[in-house]
Amino acid sequence: MRRAVYPGSYDPVTNGHLDVIGRSASLFDEVVVAVLINKNKRTLFTVDERMDMLRMVTEQWPNVRVDAWHGLLVDYCREHEIGVIVKGLRAVSDFDYELQMAQMNLQLSGVETLFMPTNPIYSFLASSLVKEVATYGGDVSSLLPPLVEQRLVQRLAEQR
Repeated sequence: MRRAVYPGSYDPVTNGHLDVIGRSASLFDEVVVAVLINKNKRTLFTVDERMDMLRMVTEQWPNVRVDAWHGLLVDYCREHEIGVIVKGLRAVSDFDYELQMAQMNLQLSGVETLFMPTNPIYSFLASSLVKEVATYGGDVSSLLPPLVEQRLVQRLAEQR
């Protein structure tokens, strides 16, 4: 079985993430979308909320599973017998950082990294940017699945 993991914070999941998930699902028998837990990072949604949204917006791909992990990603890969990490690349600046991570992960565990260039229509898209625009009342409806947009707007309203 060809298995891959697509890690991220997904705070919130965007249409760019879904593009990479869908394309990965066509290449692998199973894709695990792993919500990485970073206790030092301030998030808008809890891990459980992010996982719930991810499960709902990935239902169309039966070979996609959602999980969470705290620690080294390569340890997750070892524990779950996953040989490939999928990373979406938006720009050259992403590549510089991700290449170092890929080389470290390969050295530590033999896990390969597949770099998937993002669809150009999502090349500017980042969860942090979406949150910032939405905070100031900007229209982010074309950047997020409808369910995620609803929850984002609701969460921001709760914080006001």
